Amino acid sequence: MYLVDQSIQLIKDIVIRFPRRMVRLVQLLFTFRRFKQLDDRRFNMNWTDLYPCLDDNSKTTPFDQHYVYHPAWAARVLASTKPEYHVDISSILSFSTIVSAFVPVRYYDYRPADLQLPGMESGFSDLLNLPFETNSISSLSCMHTIEHVGLGRYGDKLDPQGDLKAIAELIRVLAPGGNLLFVTPIGKPKIAFNAHRVYGYSQIIEYFSPLVLQEFTLIPDEGGIISHADPSLVMKQQYGCGCFWFSKPMR
Repeated sequence: MYLVDQSIQLIKDIVIRFPRRMVRLVQLLFTFRRFKQLDDRRFNMNWTDLYPCLDDNSKTTPFDQHYVYHPAWAARVLASTKPEYHVDISSILSFSTIVSAFVPVRYYDYRPADLQLPGMESGFSDLLNLPFETNSISSLSCMHTIEHVGLGRYGDKLDPQGDLKAIAELIRVLAPGGNLLFVTPIGKPKIAFNAHRVYGYSQIIEYFSPLVLQEFTLIPDEGGIISHADPSLVMKQQYGCGCFWFSKPMR
């Protein structure tokens, strides 16, 4: 039913947006003509170089709540914990590249990124078999990633329990007293194959036992970001974003 609803919404968006975009394109052509009449001739300006940006004339700047707020949340945690270095597994690249200006970052991904920045290392890792010793990493993150494991989206092997195996690896390599920043879609549990899973709050707490939850922050379907959120809000979300700060107890 979810996929049917998504397909219907996609069709509606096409039907509604196409006429609007055609109107905007015609307006752009008239705007181009007016601008050409005002041109001070400092640049070459030809029809063949048109680069239409039809959706940018808006009253506010649009953004993806999940991918703007969760790296901002994680960066603030690192600013408070001040680790000697940080290891990130497959989170959005902008997080590691920016944070590496202040904290040395070692970034690993199933599809390695050819990044060359001071304070940052990049390499390959498979979340189902992390190349680290047990109890070895004191500052670790894996954000908006686990929900994909085992669904074949990135060429990985189909495995309904791939996410659980990856979580077990994160727990294994985290050092006693260390911090893990974990982010995933949350709401009413479901699989939107082959894109992602959506988890319930209690599922995440159970899966990451015996780690201790230090903070839970929610990015709801609508609104901004809620620090120290009430877990009861999760079941009201269809595709919320849960930001979990876990720590591993000392032996």
